[in-house]
Amino acid sequence: MRDRFWELPLPQLQPDEWEALCDGCGKCCLNKIEYEDTNELAFTRVACKLLDGEKCQCSSYANRHNFVPDCVVLTPRKLAEIAWWLPSTCAYRLRHEGRPLYKWHHLISGDSESVHRAGASVRGWTVSELEVTEDDWDDYIIEDLA
Repeated sequence: MRDRFWELPLPQLQPDEWEALCDGCGKCCLNKIEYEDTNELAFTRVACKLLDGEKCQCSSYANRHNFVPDCVVLTPRKLAEIAWWLPSTCAYRLRHEGRPLYKWHHLISGDSESVHRAGASVRGWTVSELEVTEDDWDDYIIEDLA
């Protein structure tokens, strides 16, 4: 990968650079509630059934669409449409908005655990969607996901 590739415009990233941009927080795997009457978006602690809540990684990333057909494939083009629902700390959203990565991002810190030490991941506080009915997601709304 190129030196400081994360500072390049997103469409210029190679596939391995694009994948490496992920900070490993797991926040994008949290289920969200969109209130149609207000267009408000609420994040919940209810995670996709494939999220490993300790590793903050998909347990079947390569085959995730076999189990979760709606799982978003994030691309620079798709990002323009959905950046608004990505967490404010997301590296893809930050770079889409022209902002730098946080100091805890592994590409800056050199340590993939720094996102967890900074408290910027979902490690240890999610509940699987297999354990909560969608009607009860309101009980798991997160006030601040920053």
